[in-house]
Amino acid sequence: MVSCIAVILYPDQTYKQMKTRMHWKEVDPEAYKAMSTLETYVRNSSLDKKLMDLVKVRASQINGCAFCLDMHAFEARKIGETEQRLYTLAGWRDAPFFTSQERAALALTEAVTLVSSTHVPDDVYNEAAQYFSEKELVQLILLIVTINSWNRIVISTRTLPQLR
Repeated sequence: MVSCIAVILYPDQTYKQMKTRMHWKEVDPEAYKAMSTLETYVRNSSLDKKLMDLVKVRASQINGCAFCLDMHAFEARKIGETEQRLYTLAGWRDAPFFTSQERAALALTEAVTLVSSTHVPDDVYNEAAQYFSEKELVQLILLIVTINSWNRIVISTRTLPQLR
């Protein structure tokens, strides 16, 4: 079992050592299997793989999940996503590098990720429905739900990214 430790430098120059709280996959392999089953469904969906990584990175940005940001940005680069698009993803509304379909998916990602305050407005949903079939919308929503679930598990257990 590998123990992860990270050191965070705060603005006042104090350090806080972060340690993994729990290796949840080892504690409850069935829970990991359940999440992996949903992840496999999403990964095998008809959605574009680059779009899927953009959604995963954007939700992870909103949730502040360092582990998932590291993983999905790395995976996106491996399949040809550009650094420029990844660098500007948090400001996608003002960046000219994203298609209309990607913008609709990113707006839906933000609305679903922040569901307690947005309640997924009709205009956001309807915009996505212009670019995705009903089945693709189901897949997109499940993609967003899945990455949000991973974010919440990883943040709660403080699973830390590793140096590559």
